[in-house]
Amino acid sequence: MRTADFDFALPPELIAQHPAPKRDRSRLLVLHRNENRVEHRRFPDLLEFLRSGDVLVLNNSRVIPARLRGVNAKTSGQFEVLLLEENAPNDWWVMLRPGKRARVGTQIIFRSTDGKPGNVRATVAKTNDEGHRRLQFSGTADIHRELDRLGEVPLPPYIERHSQLPNDKKRYQTVFAKADGSVAAPTAGLHFTPELLEQIRARGAQICFITLHVGPGTFLPVKSESLAAHKMHEERFELSEETANLINASKNSGNHVIAAGTTTVRVLETVAAQNGGKIAKTAGKTGIFIHPPFSFQVVDALLTNFHLPRSTLLMLVSAFAAPGEMRGREMILRTYAEAVRERYRFFSYGDAMLIL
Repeated sequence: MRTADFDFALPPELIAQHPAPKRDRSRLLVLHRNENRVEHRRFPDLLEFLRSGDVLVLNNSRVIPARLRGVNAKTSGQFEVLLLEENAPNDWWVMLRPGKRARVGTQIIFRSTDGKPGNVRATVAKTNDEGHRRLQFSGTADIHRELDRLGEVPLPPYIERHSQLPNDKKRYQTVFAKADGSVAAPTAGLHFTPELLEQIRARGAQICFITLHVGPGTFLPVKSESLAAHKMHEERFELSEETANLINASKNSGNHVIAAGTTTVRVLETVAAQNGGKIAKTAGKTGIFIHPPFSFQVVDALLTNFHLPRSTLLMLVSAFAAPGEMRGREMILRTYAEAVRERYRFFSYGDAMLIL
């Protein structure tokens, strides 16, 4: 398939720049894929589509304040750093701008969010083929401890504001976030409140968690002309024995597994591919690229937000609309066109979609 096949027009005013006043006030578009039928609902109506014995799987990765600002220790030139992957304490791969000024050996002094310089420094130790830098931090036992003071929430590039809002740090985070590591929120989870999670449990549905640390690749459109030429960025994940047991028991009983978010889908289908269709305790990295045609082994329903044109997330959703077939792209693009007509909000702070 061609990347251009996943393009669509989106009025700029539908790109959500601000979160909804309350988490569960989002709209919910429900796509019944076997009937190719759409319903327009509200997010709390999700309860109506969950049965006793079903399992809802959430990604509990926590967004870290991964965007840091600093200056060149020699020239005072400004740098912007985005933490990508931790190799060891105080040893990270990062995206750094402007990269041309960050040669190996360059020292950076970091500023707090109020602009004041601090004691935390980093030295550029290495570069890689992708243009990322490997930084060795000093002045602290662990840079993690300094992030709340030094870092900013790395909001997606399509949120075009001059500065963060006071509630971004809290709102761009799921209420069940636990494991530090993401530079982007697993956005399908942003709609849930503690009260709604309790209502789901009260209906007899089980809730369990995986962890996938979302990287900046989630924002990037596919640049190659064909899907076959695209290489996914790998992301770290972990799936516990408790989660594995709940999912396997649900599948064996004929109940449904509902994945909240494309990150959750990628973990579940990666693990199933490694274990003959079963889910098992696993930790590692996944670079799985799901696009039509793809046959899903675990996930029966998908809760997700509305995604960027030409993105790998849109391609995954298209595959899920018609598993094992090519027609899912047309179905999703028709559904997105209706979402545009009905003025749904798109992307991270936008509305939700449930595919059954």
